[in-house]
Amino acid sequence: MDGDLPAGMDRIVLVANTHRVAPGLLSWPAWSELQQGPVYAADPHHPQLPFLEMADVTVEVLSADDGPQGLRVGYLAGGGDMSQTALAHLFREKARGGQAVWLASPGGDPDFVRALGDLVAREGGVEMEVVYGSYDMAGARLLDLVSTMDRLRSAGGCPWDAEQTHASLAPYLVEETYEALEAIETGDLAALRDELGDVLLQVVFHARVAQEREDETGWTIDDVAARIVEKLVRRHPHVFGDVRVAGSAEVVANWEDIKAAERGDDAGPFDHVPLGQPALALAAALQRKAEKAGVSAALDPSSTSPDTFGPRMWQLVAECRAAGLDPEAELRAVARTFRDQAQPTDA
Repeated sequence: MDGDLPAGMDRIVLVANTHRVAPGLLSWPAWSELQQGPVYAADPHHPQLPFLEMADVTVEVLSADDGPQGLRVGYLAGGGDMSQTALAHLFREKARGGQAVWLASPGGDPDFVRALGDLVAREGGVEMEVVYGSYDMAGARLLDLVSTMDRLRSAGGCPWDAEQTHASLAPYLVEETYEALEAIETGDLAALRDELGDVLLQVVFHARVAQEREDETGWTIDDVAARIVEKLVRRHPHVFGDVRVAGSAEVVANWEDIKAAERGDDAGPFDHVPLGQPALALAAALQRKAEKAGVSAALDPSSTSPDTFGPRMWQLVAECRAAGLDPEAELRAVARTFRDQAQPTDA
């Protein structure tokens, strides 16, 4: 506060906020500084302005065009933006003899802040404080992805994105999933981050396509998130309920029991095994389901010939699983080794 400042000292407050939080939802320290004022900003369309007006907080919008003329681009160490330097000078003048509050744009106004910091460091006599009115919580950047997809699919967006359907996007979902799998297999964690982003894009893309349906079959990305949250809570009663477990084996057993109850008594053990997956993974999944259902995973000798390749591969899958290995991953590893080691023969 002004009365607490040392003699001859001015005070500058920078109020930071994010567009990923609903406008008007600011911390009490931020509201206190804004109500004390005076408040300045550079964006005449700042999303907080209507809510500050409702609270009788006046905000003066400053323009770099009104700042000191003749400022050189090289005024800042390492170079800088002349307009932001001029804006920093203008705001600094507003704080002389007291206090001034800067309402930062959701992007943080980094060039302006650097220019202001350089100016204050040169002049001295200023107390600067950053107050966080709002900040991003974990997962907040997902809102940016939803917003970006909305822009791409809306009028004036991308023609290609606007033409896509669930069916046309299906190959990309498979492709991106396998690229993420390859990143895991090679241990490239940086690539995995990027590939998971591509997979996440497919989820958001499909949700946006579904959202555009105007009948009861439509749903949104929030519906997708809500359903998976409900499922996780329902299938983890040892975390969200009063069920006690002795270890992960009981967790898996409870999970399967809950799934069976969700499917109903009429559901067979193989009803939810996707037949479109790769053959080795499909065989392993069917064998795993058979064991859990108490069904023999052995093939009927009368229905197949033991000399054909299919039954032999089925048995290899069983042996691989018995050794605690993933047959799909094992064969992929060998294939990758061959790719890396094989040399072209001379013509």
